[in-house]
Amino acid sequence: MSAAKTKAQGIIDDNAVAVFSKSYCPYCRATKTLLSELGAKYYTIELDQVDDGSAIQGALAEMTGQSTVPSVWISKKHIGGNSDVQAKKKDLPELLKDAGAL
Repeated sequence: MSAAKTKAQGIIDDNAVAVFSKSYCPYCRATKTLLSELGAKYYTIELDQVDDGSAIQGALAEMTGQSTVPSVWISKKHIGGNSDVQAKKKDLPELLKDAGAL
C-alpha cells in the first residue's frame, strides 16, 4: 500500500467524520459549513496545503472512484462529495449521531 493510501486510511479510521478538502474549493466550503451548522465534530485535511496532498487525492480516487474534493467519510464509509452530502442533509444528523460526531 502506498504511503498516501496508508495516510488517507489512517485519517478515515481515526476520525468519526473526515473531510478531504482544498482550502479554495467552494464545494468543500459548502460541505464544511453544513457540517459546522449541524454542530458536527469533523477532521479536515486541506490537500492543497500538505506536501503529499495530490498523492492522497490520487489514493482516494483509487479507493472510491471519485477524483474530486470534498471527499467525505462518516464512520469509515465514503459518503461522496458536496452534492452527495447536501442530498443527505435530512439524514446527516442521524448519521453524525451514530458516528459519535454530534
